[in-house]
Amino acid sequence: MADSERLSAPGCWAACTSYWRTRKGILLFAEILLCLVILICFSASTAAYSSLSVIEMILAAVFFVIYMCDLHNKMPFINWPWSDFFRTLIAAILYLITSIFVLIEGGNNTKIIAGVLGLFAALLFGYDAYFTFPLRQQRHTAAPTDPTDGPV
Repeated sequence: MADSERLSAPGCWAACTSYWRTRKGILLFAEILLCLVILICFSASTAAYSSLSVIEMILAAVFFVIYMCDLHNKMPFINWPWSDFFRTLIAAILYLITSIFVLIEGGNNTKIIAGVLGLFAALLFGYDAYFTFPLRQQRHTAAPTDPTDGPV
């Protein structure tokens, strides 16, 4: 998944920093930043919804480090594509539900901003879930056919 987009890098530092240029690296970094901004907005208005942002920010940071350092290849006992897919799918659903509740509930401006940013986070996590869906990434090849096996 992440290796197909990775640029060739001779050193360890270059290998780690080349991950930033991949689509998955940009998505994970955007998820971390957006969760941080939503956390700040929720903390300024009400702490009731901030736990979702904290958990998703930590999980996105963990997956970012795992993919950046190629640890997913060193730990094959975990199915990383499915783990990442379920992380992003659950985050998209939870952000959508939480944001709708926050926007319906209303309140001060920072709470409404957090609700709107939560909708953007739901879109971002949904986009990430779409592109990390493991069955979507499998390439189907045609079965070999013998030209002599035609109709008689």
